[in-house]
Amino acid sequence: MTGDDLVASVRRSLTGVADADLHRQVRAALPLRGTSGVLDLVHDLERDLIGAGPLASLLLDADVTDVLVNGPGPVWVDRGGGAVVSGVRIDDETTLRTLARRLVASCGGRLDDAQPFADARLPDGTRVHAVLPPVAVQGTTLSLRVPPRRSFSIDALIAAGSITDAAAGWLRSIVDCRVAFAITGGTGTGKTTVLSALLSEVDVRERMVLVEDTAELRPSHDHVVRLEARTANTEGAGAVALDELVRQALRMRPDRLVVGEARGSEVVALLAALNTGHDGGCTTLHANRIEHVPARIEALAVAAGLTREGAHAQIAAALRVVVHLHRDRDGHRRIAGVGVLAADAAGYVHARPALRFAPDGVHRDVAAAELQRQLECG
Repeated sequence: MTGDDLVASVRRSLTGVADADLHRQVRAALPLRGTSGVLDLVHDLERDLIGAGPLASLLLDADVTDVLVNGPGPVWVDRGGGAVVSGVRIDDETTLRTLARRLVASCGGRLDDAQPFADARLPDGTRVHAVLPPVAVQGTTLSLRVPPRRSFSIDALIAAGSITDAAAGWLRSIVDCRVAFAITGGTGTGKTTVLSALLSEVDVRERMVLVEDTAELRPSHDHVVRLEARTANTEGAGAVALDELVRQALRMRPDRLVVGEARGSEVVALLAALNTGHDGGCTTLHANRIEHVPARIEALAVAAGLTREGAHAQIAAALRVVVHLHRDRDGHRRIAGVGVLAADAAGYVHARPALRFAPDGVHRDVAAAELQRQLECG
């Protein structure tokens, strides 16, 4: 029996299988195959029957950030320069649907005709979103966001062309002066990567507590505590939300409190924390322009129960600086500039650009002098 025959046989005979069962099945089918041959086949079977199947090789690629399947046909990947067609294809809708359901089920989720879309997270941290037909008109759709596999540094961002040496000096000053800041940008602009790089610049004597929905931050630092949110089980119990983790983090003596991404009620807990003497805290936030940041935070805070006036009072006392990211039309990610948050006479916060980062250097903008004052730390 060949390896392909064995895969087909096991697929027909098993609906679920553990590692030990796989080894026994392979050994029984191929008694004359050596140990290394059996292990190779076991790995193939695990990939095909338990793991990510034909997508496994893409998920192991250290440069891949996203794997996208738009129904039967070619699989697309993003390695930081925009989505391109990979060498992998899944041409059969049944195979694709089975793969999507297995990935979601392996994380305790449900994906079927009654629940045709689902979010899940694989054991390695990869986030999976799946949609089944007929909601997905072109066929089963999979979107996989792969977490960073390595720590990034500011020097690595310079080498990648995301920032110049002169701009890097400003970013290091933001970290050194313990100014509370937010990394902003649209989806896929590299906010998590840049935040990891900035956190790698934190003084080795400081203790960082990272609060995340999904553990993605990888700062190169010796004193990091990670807290990760938990969804409810199938009975609707056991959920641990980000806002609760922020409150718990405050009891852990953090020198730096970091929320991986503020996109819900946790923004209120974060603003409150940064108003209680926790300098240097930071987060990431979806926003298309620096000027949009106060409105974005206001919307999240008001949805969580604050009044508009209360939200702006909290923002004014909590956050100082915005580091904004942009993705060019060619897919290249870069740090576009820095802005400053400040309240007007009526108490409403506005964000004004202070620096624009370009390949030819750093250009000062309307709030450059205010940023300079914020960074006069000694």
